[in-house]
Amino acid sequence: MNEKVAQLINEQINHEFYSAYLYLDFANYYAAAGLDGFENWYRVQAQEEQAHAMLFYQYLHNNGEKVTLKAIRQPDKVLDSPMAPLKAGLEHEKLVTGLIDGIYALAFEARDFRTMQVLDWFVKEQGEEEKNAADLITRMELFGGDAKGLYMLNSELKSRVYTAPSLTL
Repeated sequence: MNEKVAQLINEQINHEFYSAYLYLDFANYYAAAGLDGFENWYRVQAQEEQAHAMLFYQYLHNNGEKVTLKAIRQPDKVLDSPMAPLKAGLEHEKLVTGLIDGIYALAFEARDFRTMQVLDWFVKEQGEEEKNAADLITRMELFGGDAKGLYMLNSELKSRVYTAPSLTL
């Protein structure tokens, strides 16, 4: 495996765990606000991010690469309204998409086709993540200003459950 590609994947593990921390922070905000559906949505999101980190972890191990775990920084987003975590979430997903794209570009340059094949799943996943984040913002804009609408949206988000990713490494 190309050394620079392995290094970026190692860094991505940390980014994915940070994503989980960030989404747990969002869940914590919503729990304090009494929006348990939003809390659930972000707890599930945190589980997904942990799974993504572990997929990268396993991929490096499967290829004989050493994984170096680094400190995970504390989330620093200002959460001052029910909309704030949603907008910060979309911004963060776009950042992660850029990171995945950067790894993909380097893998392409290094002709690391196996890594590119694994990253194809993450590229698709990031498209879904950005769409879900944008859709939540749209729905909050449409319904969040009305107490009944917010109640219904919150109730709907309670039903989300974690499903492990189906990626074969």
